[in-house]
Amino acid sequence: MKLMTFSYGNEVKIGLVRGKGIIDIAKRLEVSSLKQLIADNNFTEVLKYINEKPDYQLDEIEFLPVIPNPTHIFCIGTNYADHLQEAIDAGLPRSKTDHPPLFLRFADTLVGHDQPLLKSPQVSKLDYECELAVIIGKPGRYIAEDKALNHVAGYSCFNEASARDWQFHTTQITPGKNFFGTGGFGPWMVTADEIPDPQNLQIKTHLNNVTMQDANTKDMIFNVAEIISYVSNLIELQSGDVIASGTPSGVGFSRDPQIFMNAGDVCEIEIEQIGTLRNVISQG
Repeated sequence: MKLMTFSYGNEVKIGLVRGKGIIDIAKRLEVSSLKQLIADNNFTEVLKYINEKPDYQLDEIEFLPVIPNPTHIFCIGTNYADHLQEAIDAGLPRSKTDHPPLFLRFADTLVGHDQPLLKSPQVSKLDYECELAVIIGKPGRYIAEDKALNHVAGYSCFNEASARDWQFHTTQITPGKNFFGTGGFGPWMVTADEIPDPQNLQIKTHLNNVTMQDANTKDMIFNVAEIISYVSNLIELQSGDVIASGTPSGVGFSRDPQIFMNAGDVCEIEIEQIGTLRNVISQG
């Protein structure tokens, strides 16, 4: 099933998506957030309302980030072999590592489906990156790799929009990955029971209707289970935590000539079995 966070009027709501309609789950189960619903592991209760009449239509609400306030957002760099190679070919000092290259994002960088992806006036090179977002359900630390997928609540689309000029100011990439309003996340979460194998999903980026990235998650260097197990050694993963699992080749920085996003551009991240995350680039 598809679960989402959205606003209608001045209220933030939790919805069960059915076709083009949304069933208000927050009202029926008295939960305050999708993160709480995930923590309560209440998906069986949600299914009881699957055939009810929708309360809203998708075209009359505002999409919010699937999880607007995750406790942690972990991101994985150069996690596809072809992307690693294109980075090396572009002159970056990169090499294959024995462990997932890990960095962090802030929650207030996130924007939802159909919300503007912001290009700061301080940024001249805003790049796109399609990524599979993994949303943690069951908390845990020191998670064994063969048990890791049991800790997944679901999956979504992520656009790891990167300010390349700021990313390469130094060897520390945090600035380029954390400009306000640059993390597209949505449109919804598809629960893990509908995607038993996250390593066989076609993933694409379309910029102004031109396909820029086209790959499959089977080509990840570190798979979802490996990443979860690795990250869980640092801290206890919490319900609603998000892992952006890396992007394939075709990013704008590595092209000749380079291609970056500008105000008015439309960027879409499409992932098989999940859907399409769409954002218009705005100056901000």
